[in-house]
Amino acid sequence: MKVWAVLVSVFALFAVQPVIAAAQSTSWLQVEAQPDLATAQERARAFATLFPNVQGFQTGAWYAVVLGPMTREEAGASLLSLRSENLIPRDSFIADGSDFDQQFWPVGGQVSAAEVGQEPAATTEAVTESAAEPAPVPEETLAEAREAEAALSKDEREALQEALAWFGFYKGGIDGAYGKGTRASFAAWQQANGFEPTGVLRTKERAQLLTAEADEKEVYGFDLVTETESGIEASLPMALVAFQNYEPPFVQFPPREPGGPRLMLISEPGDRASLAGLYDLLQSMETVPAPDGAAAPDRSLGNDSFTINASSANVATYAWARAANGQVKGFILTWTPDNAAKMARMVDVIQTSFRSVGDKALDPGLIPLDEAARQGLLTGLTPRKPVFTRSGFYVSGDGAILTLARGLDTCRQITIDGDLDVSLSASDPASGAALLTPATTLSPPAVAAFGNASVPRGTEIIIAGYAYGDKLPAPVLTFGRLDELTGLTGEPGINRLSAPVLDSDQGGPVLASSGAVIGLLTGPGGDPAKKLPAGVVFSADAAALTSFLSANGTPPQSFTGADLSPDALSKLALGMTLRVDCWQ
Repeated sequence: MKVWAVLVSVFALFAVQPVIAAAQSTSWLQVEAQPDLATAQERARAFATLFPNVQGFQTGAWYAVVLGPMTREEAGASLLSLRSENLIPRDSFIADGSDFDQQFWPVGGQVSAAEVGQEPAATTEAVTESAAEPAPVPEETLAEAREAEAALSKDEREALQEALAWFGFYKGGIDGAYGKGTRASFAAWQQANGFEPTGVLRTKERAQLLTAEADEKEVYGFDLVTETESGIEASLPMALVAFQNYEPPFVQFPPREPGGPRLMLISEPGDRASLAGLYDLLQSMETVPAPDGAAAPDRSLGNDSFTINASSANVATYAWARAANGQVKGFILTWTPDNAAKMARMVDVIQTSFRSVGDKALDPGLIPLDEAARQGLLTGLTPRKPVFTRSGFYVSGDGAILTLARGLDTCRQITIDGDLDVSLSASDPASGAALLTPATTLSPPAVAAFGNASVPRGTEIIIAGYAYGDKLPAPVLTFGRLDELTGLTGEPGINRLSAPVLDSDQGGPVLASSGAVIGLLTGPGGDPAKKLPAGVVFSADAAALTSFLSANGTPPQSFTGADLSPDALSKLALGMTLRVDCWQ
């Protein structure tokens, strides 16, 4: 849908632009250049299926396919918009048409007056006069290009390196010295823009490179902003974002247009502990996608700074902050993934220019950071919510966890108790159980011990679980009864229970009054087409669970002690139970 929206806007743009001779046009978007006429006509035909007013002109020994004409401002806006939608090549640029010679598309030469809705104005005299125009100036030779380059000042030479770096062709230092790295970058840029890759830029190539850089930067509208309240100075893309308000510890710069980037400056008093707290907070937010798996190479917390570079199919976020001199300062930039190239340049400009000024930071005022996060009051930072939450329990001294397997294979990230990463090690289709392994060794407060003997029907049971998700800081104990040692149709390995549990209780331990774990809560079960009476739920029995654990290298502990007092039973159940969250 977004692609069609872009196309509609482009059609509207071109619909009001009369087609005029190349020498009279303001600006054009050059999308391709081909070395031969047949290929150029074929590519022009392909672009014409997407855009109106596709035109083609010979430029020296090459054939350029262009869109336009249009004003310079419209060309800049269209360049970024069409690039972000991948409708034109990454190396497309704005051309002024000064080097356009004979038109080859539409086939037959210049568009007729009838085709563009203009009164016919061509006359025999005009055609004769056009034919009598002087021949184009000969192409600058390579030797002449070298001479012209040698005459450049140091600032001019550095400007070319900066332009190459802007478009991602150059990674070296900006020093005006043209060694092998700079020459290779020149050649790569020439190749990408339809020029002979000599490594030496001709005069018109230098002009094109610098003009393209200036045009794109103009669209961003970078301006060196000194933000006195936050004590931050940086070059910000003020054509794309606008100051809105202060929401400590953030200075909010929402997008000027829907779908544009959102920028937030970070400023607060604090030290390394504050930095770490902010790092954890940001990763709990909706706009910071969870890492793909337990490892997170795209985010790191160091001694005095952190970096988060996270993306998903819907959102991408770059966050950076540094703690120094009793202050934490940085920025967060959020955008849509289809604008990745544009945003990468924006991040580089902001971070390169970013500096702390003075000794001032935003006053936290009456909104402490943790309270603001808890209440979801931070504009643009909606707390990230798990896809689902359930319960689990410890089954080994090093922190192995047993829970319900259903749906875990779809999780991009699985955490326990809100912030500890775990991985899905094994699952058992027969019992419905799953074994989770923590990323680091843990020391559980309590570990499940499974009962060996069958528990008689009618026995009172206790189910421990995070029935209300993260709304309560500890598990809830629910009391019920063991009704049957099989499923409704006599299935073995299943216990039928009566207990008023909630969805998030699933995966939690089922304990006898002795303290022995006799099952894992699996939920309502049964035929989904049939509605069971309220309170009827099922659990995988202890024998099925211990067999699964033994088969997967986690020997279960057997219950051998005497019956526990009510207080000791509660302490045991709460100590072994934990919250399991699934994230996308």
